[in-house]
Amino acid sequence: MSWRERSPRLRLINEYGPTETVVGCCVHEVPTGEPAAGPVPIGRPIANARIYLLDGELRPVASGLAGELYIGGAGVARGYLRAPAVTAAAFIPDPFGELPGARLYRTGDLARHLPDGALEFLGRSDHQVKLRGFRIEPGEIEAQLVQHPAVREAVVIVREEVPGDRRLVAYCAPKAGSTPSIHDLRAFLRGRFPEPMVPSAFVLLSELPLSRAGKVDRRALPLPGTERPDQSTRLVTPETAREVEMAQIWCEVLRVETVGVEDSFFDLGGHSLLATQLLAKVRSSFGVALGLEDFFRAPTVRSLTARLQEMLLATMDGAELGEMLEALEALDEEEAERLFAESAAQRTGRFGVDEEEIS
Repeated sequence: MSWRERSPRLRLINEYGPTETVVGCCVHEVPTGEPAAGPVPIGRPIANARIYLLDGELRPVASGLAGELYIGGAGVARGYLRAPAVTAAAFIPDPFGELPGARLYRTGDLARHLPDGALEFLGRSDHQVKLRGFRIEPGEIEAQLVQHPAVREAVVIVREEVPGDRRLVAYCAPKAGSTPSIHDLRAFLRGRFPEPMVPSAFVLLSELPLSRAGKVDRRALPLPGTERPDQSTRLVTPETAREVEMAQIWCEVLRVETVGVEDSFFDLGGHSLLATQLLAKVRSSFGVALGLEDFFRAPTVRSLTARLQEMLLATMDGAELGEMLEALEALDEEEAERLFAESAAQRTGRFGVDEEEIS
């Protein structure tokens, strides 16, 4: 039973404000008829307080986008006692103020404007990360995840289980009676963010771990599992020796136990950096240098294997191909696949491709 059901006439007022300004410089009262679910806005500034959401160049951000929260007005403190350097960094000249000497306090918090003009708190700017050349605000992703009809709470962090391989991981606590699929959550975010902001892995938890202070304990969040994420396609196992070998490479790169030959690399949590690593391993194993354009046109084990075989055939001279075709006519499928693999291995040695060359 929720607090609203227990005390229907109880007023709930959410106040926001750091010590350096008025502690309640932004206020939101939850309307009586508003469902008691999802994040509660921090509302609008009180009288004599001004709030700005700015980017790194101190320019206002568009409605709905995340920006760092700055506070101006009568409640802003003069600074920190005997700490001029810290004061100068946190209290900056107010570029929008009309009074001489007016200053803004830089909170380090992230927020965004909701469609009705109220502010929604998104988290700390010091959680901002740079991933594959992109600056990413995990709080922005979290704010979108809790808009999913089946998600109650969410937190997004960067993990680096393998040195040099940093990836976004989303942890979601579903609403009662709901079991969102990883495929749906990933598709939901893809409709709102560019690919680098879509987490590589999703973990569903009944409850997010909390610290003694009642905040999410990020250090207690578990490692993502290695099982195959649920997909919109059924699991189709490899049928040929070459598909088996290709699938093993995918499992190694994606750090999952199983992949289906019709699974999309990107639905399994892959991204462009992992794609280049996968192609290097394919070149090392098969002696064929596939390009990224080949991969993006064929992002499944089955289609990439078919493209690989096309390129292997293209490397054969006419006499070699004729001999193989004559031999294939007398072989069953398993024997033909073995012969083709042996021929590829011979060409790999002839081309001189090895792991040291790739690295």
